Amino acid sequence: MPNRPIPSAPWADPEEDSGGPAPRPGTAVIACGALGGMVREIAARRGWAVDVHSLPALLHNRPAQIAPAARRLALELQAQGQTVALAYADCGSYGALDRVCAELGLRRLPGLHCYDVLGGPDQIRAALEAEPGTYLLTDFLVASFRRTVLAELGLDRYPELWPDYFGHYRRLVWLAQSRDPVLEAAAAGIAGQFGLPLTIIDTGTGRLEAELERLIQRPESAGRGPAGSP
Repeated sequence: MPNRPIPSAPWADPEEDSGGPAPRPGTAVIACGALGGMVREIAARRGWAVDVHSLPALLHNRPAQIAPAARRLALELQAQGQTVALAYADCGSYGALDRVCAELGLRRLPGLHCYDVLGGPDQIRAALEAEPGTYLLTDFLVASFRRTVLAELGLDRYPELWPDYFGHYRRLVWLAQSRDPVLEAAAAGIAGQFGLPLTIIDTGTGRLEAELERLIQRPESAGRGPAGSP
């Protein structure tokens, strides 16, 4: 889940931390760093009075740390009088984020991971069933592949390990939120590294926007059922 994104792009997230001035009372959204830039863009465009706090995207490489980090920040924001929502899917926490939601009265984005949020679970399931050896990319991963994947796995230093990590993949699917020549060239370059074909599915950010609107409008219903349920 990834060179530094271009700050002006909607998928870029230059604030992968919870620093900055004290938040105003109201609604706070704790976002995965891989989604934080898009969440900020959507909130600004829609005129939502929410404070967005991003946790580092690199937590995805250590998913056991996601729920504790989200819980600490949520408690801090609640103590300041804010209503909190989580712009996270399960993200490899194996239910730990749902337990935090139940404990603190929060809601999160539905789905197993951000691919479900962006592309829809049915489309993602179909893509993986059609070719189980599919490596999924988002705009964030395309833009930051060298930093968040190659460097984190040590492949920039030990390229001989590539087959151990990626030898079983058979194709790449880029779930594109906002295609442009720079991202398209980067995605093609990643496919070249894999030596695999690249499939592009234009997802946009519509599904993410709709789910964020649900979180912000109905935060009080958190904890009443599984994430994403009415």
